[in-house]
Amino acid sequence: MASTDLGATRAYYDEFAKGYELHRSPNDPHGYHAMVDELEVDLVRGYGRGGDVLECGCGTGLLLERMAKFARTASGIDLSPGMLEKARARGLDVREGSVTELPFPDASFDVTCSFKVLAHVPEIGRALKEMARVTRPGGVVLAEFYNAVSLRALAKRLGPSGLISDRTRESAVYTRFDAPWIVPRLLPPGTFVEGARGVRIVTPAAAVMRVPGLRQALQSLERRLADSPAAFFGGFYIAIIRKS
Repeated sequence: MASTDLGATRAYYDEFAKGYELHRSPNDPHGYHAMVDELEVDLVRGYGRGGDVLECGCGTGLLLERMAKFARTASGIDLSPGMLEKARARGLDVREGSVTELPFPDASFDVTCSFKVLAHVPEIGRALKEMARVTRPGGVVLAEFYNAVSLRALAKRLGPSGLISDRTRESAVYTRFDAPWIVPRLLPPGTFVEGARGVRIVTPAAAVMRVPGLRQALQSLERRLADSPAAFFGGFYIAIIRKS
C-alpha cells in the first residue's frame, strides 16, 4: 500500500529527483512532456503575466523557470530537498515546504498554481485552502487534478505501475483520482470554479508520441480541445479557481 507519511513522500521525491529530467523538456525527443508542460505554462501565462506567481510543488524548476520569464516574481515550494537542489541550481526563488502549510503570508500572490502534485496529497481540502489563502482577492488558483473519467485514469488502472528508479515504482506514493464534478466540493469558502483546461484528452499513452505522424496529429488535437467542453475528459484536469 502506498504510504501517506510526509517523510516517506519526501524520500520518494528525493529518489525521483535523480532521474526526473531524463525524459522531460528539453530532453523529450517524442514531445509528450513538452506538450503537457506547454499547456500548463501557457495557462499560467494567461493569468500571471506581469504578476506574482507561486508554484506549489515546483520540483526541479522546469516549469517555474519558464514562468519567471513572464511573471513579475516567480516563487516555488517543494517538499523534496533533492528536487529543490536542482531548482536552486537554476537560480530560482524556491524554498522547502508543504502545500498544506505554505510558508507565505495571506494574499501574497496573483496566481497560485500546482501541477501533478495535488493528486498525491491526502489532505487535498487543506491544500486548496492554503493555496487560496496566499492568493490575493480577485486572483486565481490553478489546481491540476488527476481525472477519474479519462483515458489516462483507465490506462493507470489497467497497466503496470511506472518506474521512477531501478527500485521504486509510482505505486509507492499516495495517488488519488478526482472526477471534475467533485472539485467544487473540495474548495474553501470564497472561491469558485470559473473554467477548466484539459490536458491529455485524447492521448491514450505517452508512448504513442513515438509515432511521428500520429505525434503531430495528437499534439494539434490536444491544443484545440484543451479549452473546449472536452476538457472534462482530460487526464490532467486543471480547475481555474477564482478567489472572491
